[in-house]
Amino acid sequence: MLMNAETSCLLVVDFQERLMPALHDADRTIANAVWLIQIAQRLEVSVLASEQYPKGLGHTVSAIRDLLPAEAFMEKMHFSCAADRDCMRHIDALGREQIVIMGAEAHVCVLQTALGLRATGKDVYLVADAVSSRSPRDVELALERMRAEGVRVVSREMVVFEWLHQAGTERFREISREFLR
Repeated sequence: MLMNAETSCLLVVDFQERLMPALHDADRTIANAVWLIQIAQRLEVSVLASEQYPKGLGHTVSAIRDLLPAEAFMEKMHFSCAADRDCMRHIDALGREQIVIMGAEAHVCVLQTALGLRATGKDVYLVADAVSSRSPRDVELALERMRAEGVRVVSREMVVFEWLHQAGTERFREISREFLR
């Protein structure tokens, strides 16, 4: 099944200030997330962002926080967004069946969110080049498990080209000029 911009939501999971310095390749992961958020916004794809216990882990890193309106943020105590009633209210209010996920940590909050959303019947896509954990091995295991549970593992470019759907449009030329060169 292809991703469609009209039926997708981009879910940014826990890219938080005190967590990111401990993660493997955090700068690249943040840069990939920023890239995809900017394109999602151009294509009018809804973006939500969760924050796991922000009192302890801080808020979303500024590179991402500065791109999103205040109403895009959801505070949670559950590891899974799908287990948090307030997060699910926000997700369900969008009326999107395809949830594209990126975030931290791959083997904890991202994994539990992806599996929880699958259990609710959502089509879940995990952006492999925009997730991280403290250990690369935990990322590998999380990707393996999510695949086995029906989560579709994709790259950031797979997401964008599927959202764009075709070349030759003004939207494609704009995205290509700014992001794909």
